[in-house]
Amino acid sequence: MNNDIIEHNLAEHKALILRQAMEALNRIAPLEYAIEPVYVIPDHKYDCVVRVKVFGKEFVWCVDVTKHLTKPGELQFLMNMDKMPHPFLLAARYIPPQAAGRLRDAGIQFIDTAGNAFVNQPPLLIFVKGNKPEKDEIAAPTARLFNGVGLKIVYLFLCQPELVKRPYRDIAEMTNVALGTVKSTMTELIQKGFIVEMGKKGKKLLNKKKLFERWIEAYPDYLKPKLLLGRFRGDKEWWKDIQMDPTLAQWSGEVAAAKLTGYLKPGTITLYADKNRLGELVIANRLKKDPQGNIEIFERFWPLGNGFGDGDTTHPILIYADLAAIGDQRTIETARILYEQLIDRSFDPQDTLLVNRWILLTDVPLQSQEVPPINSNE
Repeated sequence: MNNDIIEHNLAEHKALILRQAMEALNRIAPLEYAIEPVYVIPDHKYDCVVRVKVFGKEFVWCVDVTKHLTKPGELQFLMNMDKMPHPFLLAARYIPPQAAGRLRDAGIQFIDTAGNAFVNQPPLLIFVKGNKPEKDEIAAPTARLFNGVGLKIVYLFLCQPELVKRPYRDIAEMTNVALGTVKSTMTELIQKGFIVEMGKKGKKLLNKKKLFERWIEAYPDYLKPKLLLGRFRGDKEWWKDIQMDPTLAQWSGEVAAAKLTGYLKPGTITLYADKNRLGELVIANRLKKDPQGNIEIFERFWPLGNGFGDGDTTHPILIYADLAAIGDQRTIETARILYEQLIDRSFDPQDTLLVNRWILLTDVPLQSQEVPPINSNE
């Protein structure tokens, strides 16, 4: 039997991560498994299906594969796991001990290539953490689209999808990035199936939900740190009675979530400001520079105007991203409320391009609904 998994619009390194993680699990509990492709399932929330046979019992996992686990990613898994037809399993290159504890407490089953695992499929009960990955294991570069200022362009489209039809020079001006960066970002979005050319109708943004999830995971690591203008501290609850001038700055994170949902008591203050008016913002609110302060001010990277926030708060997508990056219990619950009330409804299932496809080459015709177990010792 041919056991190779061929990548189809899904990074090849994901297939390798899954195979190595399953082999690591097999060393803990001998099992047989088969990996099934995902066929036409609109807006599916997982990469593939794995059927397992162990101790005479069979069960099925819906599996999502990730190379680099982040707190925003953990939140996405938590929100999606109950919407799947079978129990959810996260496969990763490496799950650090602290993350392993959080995932177990949240009920998220996981395996990694280092042999760490949390499996709760009676009679199979496993929890292993602390194993270190091999240094020379899977090292796949992050796509340029999610590894730099191209994230500014993606954010623009997530907030206002119709902007994909605008000339590249307009997009460059709105995001303050080089024209060459716009061209390369648009090319990659088209190649990955997030934008489609529709002739005289222009371009159309597709698979917005998947693009949103990728952006949420990449933003805290690859763009946000570059935008930091400074950390400050202010008087206790100084933000409560302030009506912020949107041309000067807009609230995000916990303060914006508190204003929109009324659910959260903010512990951190996040603002996105006009870089050229930072001094004005600091003086007007009597803020003092403090490297350990709970006030973070970032450079605003979108044009002022409708569609990028409501008054003095940023767009819900950015608020969600900032909450997810904090990743504690308070912000996770608030992020879920924000997502359900203001974000999820903006995703159109009819626009979903099925860009994550796994094709399993076996001796069984693709039309078959049954995929026999693959002996992992072969």
